[in-house]
Amino acid sequence: MNDIVFYALLATLGTWLVTALGAATVVLFKSPNPKILNLMLGFAAGVMIAASFWSLLQPAIERAEAAGSMPAFLVATLGFLCGALFMWGSDKCVTYAQRRSALAQGEKNARLNRIILLVLSITLHNIPEGLAVGVAFGALKNGGYTPEALMGAVTVAVGIGLQNFPEGAAVSLPLRREGCSRRKSFFIGQASGFVEPIAGVLGALLAVYIEAVLPFALSFAAGAMILVAVHELIPECQRNQEAQPYAATMGIVTGFALMMLLDVMLG
Repeated sequence: MNDIVFYALLATLGTWLVTALGAATVVLFKSPNPKILNLMLGFAAGVMIAASFWSLLQPAIERAEAAGSMPAFLVATLGFLCGALFMWGSDKCVTYAQRRSALAQGEKNARLNRIILLVLSITLHNIPEGLAVGVAFGALKNGGYTPEALMGAVTVAVGIGLQNFPEGAAVSLPLRREGCSRRKSFFIGQASGFVEPIAGVLGALLAVYIEAVLPFALSFAAGAMILVAVHELIPECQRNQEAQPYAATMGIVTGFALMMLLDVMLG
């Protein structure tokens, strides 16, 4: 059991490291290449959508059917909706705080508050992302260290890690534009992702020691990932669509196809 928690910690440390790499763009570039970011965001969205079904929802349904305490469709649906609602509620709270800040503060303070709330928003939604990785590795408890079970957990970590790169840049670059030093901008940008290892360990412990909630937790993680992919990543990667109309779309298709291929081939 300790090995599973340790692997979850390593995986979420990896996703945090990708956030730090994204934040490091503030040191190397004034702004990252939009085309590359769009491709990466699209690829991450495709990976996350594929992983949400084959690595999270499908195992959740199978485990709920094996448990037999509740109908599998009910467990999967409730967990999925709760995960999406959790992310929606987090976003609503941050949006409300942003509006109040803009009304109550002057323009200079409002800009600073928007950046602070941006950091808070990304930090908040990194929590269920870390939980998703932790739960995916926690599911190895009964599935064993088979290639298909391990690949399912790895695909979740890869999808989340890829979309963490532009998130790190999305925090550090605005801070730099507001006059923060490169070092401070980088430090705050990478710190926004450090909640993921903490949430990852908690998710793995939850899955390992409270086995009854594992199908719900897997579905919850899937709902959170789908909302992030559809509400944030896909609209973001479609910016500047006139110049590169299919670049981001092909990134989505490629990411989905690759993760589907790996999951089905190993499953």
